Amino acid sequence: MKCDICDKPAVVHEVTIAHGVKKEVHLCIDHAREAGVAMPGQQPGNKLLSKISGSGKPTVMAPRCPECGTSFAQVRQHSLIGCPACYDTFEEPLGRLIERAQAGATHHIGRGVANEDSQSKRQREERQLMQALATALSREQYERAAEIRDRISQLSQATPEETTEGDKA
Repeated sequence: MKCDICDKPAVVHEVTIAHGVKKEVHLCIDHAREAGVAMPGQQPGNKLLSKISGSGKPTVMAPRCPECGTSFAQVRQHSLIGCPACYDTFEEPLGRLIERAQAGATHHIGRGVANEDSQSKRQREERQLMQALATALSREQYERAAEIRDRISQLSQATPEETTEGDKA
């Protein structure tokens, strides 16, 4: 096929359809350059590679543990920490992951601490009551929610000394 403007062989063949009208353009190398059309096979290598890869942005490597080389994606996939240094390397994302897995809890409390101090006991009780309050509200049990709210306010008003005296009595 020949160029639409001159008689040289066409190397660019463009077909556009606008408002149901098909328009074909055939251009030689010179006229294609004048029109600003990218020439096939003559693009710089990095632009060609960026088109193939899908985006021109460089990919950011996920951080890896300097000791064992484990990535956070591997930790999430296998639910295993690679080494003790992983805890420091992935401190922030691990914290979010643990918090989500433990329904908002970020500190280990244990099953039932025998020598629990009064402040820890009060904090544990408040957390349990807050969860019970949320459950009651979601089930639209407003009377029960009011009772739980009152109990929470009693706990928050009590000072550690009062709670200790109440435990001894």
